[in-house]
Amino acid sequence: MGIIETPQKGHARHLALPVTQLLFFHIRHNSFAGELLKSQRRTSARHQKPISEHRLQIIFEDSDIIVVDKPEGLLTIATENEKSRTLYARLFEHVKSHQPPEMLFIVHRLDREASGLLVFAKSVSAKHHLQQQFKEHSARRTYLAVTERRMTRNTQTIESYLAQNRIHRCYSTKDRSKGKRAVTHIRVLKRSTNRTLVELTLETGRKHQIRVHLAEQGHPIIGDRVYGSAKDRRLALHAVKLALKHPRTGKLLEFVSPPPPFFDSLA
Repeated sequence: MGIIETPQKGHARHLALPVTQLLFFHIRHNSFAGELLKSQRRTSARHQKPISEHRLQIIFEDSDIIVVDKPEGLLTIATENEKSRTLYARLFEHVKSHQPPEMLFIVHRLDREASGLLVFAKSVSAKHHLQQQFKEHSARRTYLAVTERRMTRNTQTIESYLAQNRIHRCYSTKDRSKGKRAVTHIRVLKRSTNRTLVELTLETGRKHQIRVHLAEQGHPIIGDRVYGSAKDRRLALHAVKLALKHPRTGKLLEFVSPPPPFFDSLA
């Protein structure tokens, strides 16, 4: 796990960790060798601050933002059934312990079953600035997933309107008045006889967007029992890259998190 800091035009890019360079190279060059998946086990902890429960890792933190690598199984924010065991609650305790205590604001979310990168803001202005980047698509989110069955197309873009039924399951609808526009770009990185490793980039960030779009194409994510996977294991979905401009300095920051070790056996 690590950070790539991209200075303003005319300055050299600095790669903070070797594994970051390796992951960034493989994603950018449409290659995903086994060495990439294994390299995470040798990652330096120089930029990581562990919080004990759920193996939570803070990737980057300053007075304006905090970027964290969320483990699977942990909610981003509270629900009616779970108030305290959330990523937000854990991070809020962390920033509250600072002198002086700091605030914490939600910018975006990850599904409970998914893992990977999330950014939180420490002020209202930073929150609005970051959310505006997501709205304008200047902030970029990249995910890796392993799906069931072999995809035939190398690249595709899925656009639909996502709605939610009474049991909170999402689905695509042609009725624009019932759903919200969702756009997912898919690129195949590796195929086997019955599985596909894909890279996904989002133009929108709707609830369960990636899971629904892949499932409706006949390729549910492995472990996604809600949307049709027959595999009874954890969800093979990881937020691998997050790129955004710092809300105060305007500096472009690119964060990467290698996928969990179990991706190695799936892909």
